[in-house]
Amino acid sequence: MRWLFLLLLVLNVVYYVWHQQEAPLRIKEIAPLSLYKGSQQEIRLLRETAAQAPARRQDECLVVGGLRSQDDVDALRQRLLSLDISARQVQGLLPGAEGFWLKIGAESERLLDGNVLATLSSDFKELKHKIIFCQGIATAE
Repeated sequence: MRWLFLLLLVLNVVYYVWHQQEAPLRIKEIAPLSLYKGSQQEIRLLRETAAQAPARRQDECLVVGGLRSQDDVDALRQRLLSLDISARQVQGLLPGAEGFWLKIGAESERLLDGNVLATLSSDFKELKHKIIFCQGIATAE
């Protein structure tokens, strides 16, 4: 029994010495937040960041369409009206674009985001969207 006690005591001493030989962990120094420059210094809400995104100019309009038949354009317009997005059909041809197009009202452009466009594109296979100059666009008003 005495030998077992001495064996355990020696093993504890060896275990203690082994752990003391490992390098002690060093504390990593972190620079204070006040040293960072620029936009990293302040905390901003997402809606504040979105408000600072570069806004489109006043003479630019969002148009959706490129559909080949008038029935598809009417169905798209009805779908947009159900989403409270005002749209007027563009009379004539858009420069560099074929098919029928709808001009989105300026107050409704924020409602027509990427998710809504993706959903509409899955329903209307030929649907495209463009940002063009408003000058020279004739709508049915």
